[in-house]
Amino acid sequence: MSLFDLPPIPDIPVTGETEGYPVRRIFCVGRNYAAHAAEFGNEVPDSPFYFTKSPASMILSGGTAPYPPGTTNYHFEMELAVAIGAPVFKCAPEDAAAAVYGYACALDMTRRDLQIAERNKQRPWDLGKDVENSAVIGPITKAADFGAVAKQAIELTLDGTTKQKSTLNLMIHDVAAIISHLSGFYHLRAGDMILTGTPEGVGPVAPGNVIEGTIDGLTPVRLTIAEAA
Repeated sequence: MSLFDLPPIPDIPVTGETEGYPVRRIFCVGRNYAAHAAEFGNEVPDSPFYFTKSPASMILSGGTAPYPPGTTNYHFEMELAVAIGAPVFKCAPEDAAAAVYGYACALDMTRRDLQIAERNKQRPWDLGKDVENSAVIGPITKAADFGAVAKQAIELTLDGTTKQKSTLNLMIHDVAAIISHLSGFYHLRAGDMILTGTPEGVGPVAPGNVIEGTIDGLTPVRLTIAEAA
């Protein structure tokens, strides 16, 4: 018996299934689109690099989240999420697809001012990235139903105005390369999610804004920003 009860972490709905996908860990890939790296004056990385978000920071698509404390520059980032469905460790890129359960639209919400301030001091990005309600995940589509990750359009609108627009083939490191690389450092297993990076066009939000992100073939992700709590 525990000393106290923790708030439950919601399972992510899966299209065509009555049971949801439980989340164990959330890995995020930084600077995985060249144009996004360029818009902040950053170099394109030679290999993938990562930060993490705790599952407690996750919110399902369609929710409303308050503007977070400690920031005046809260940004949207639209991403493809990969849900791992089988154990994988030190796999070759050509074997990575067998570990994928499915894909989803996701938002990596970011306290940009805190991220940049900590980065400039060569400190971890946690204050900027692992924010309550900052990992917004849409329903998962199984890999077999989605097909290969190729030139699908990835877009984000803010109050109906397009802010981000790109294609998945412009990722610097593709899904297979990311899984292969990450599995060299972690024993990945079902319940692990990977957010694969955002294209250019990221920007700030304000209370009252409605964010919607889409990827061809997946259920959209949607978030409403409320007043600070």
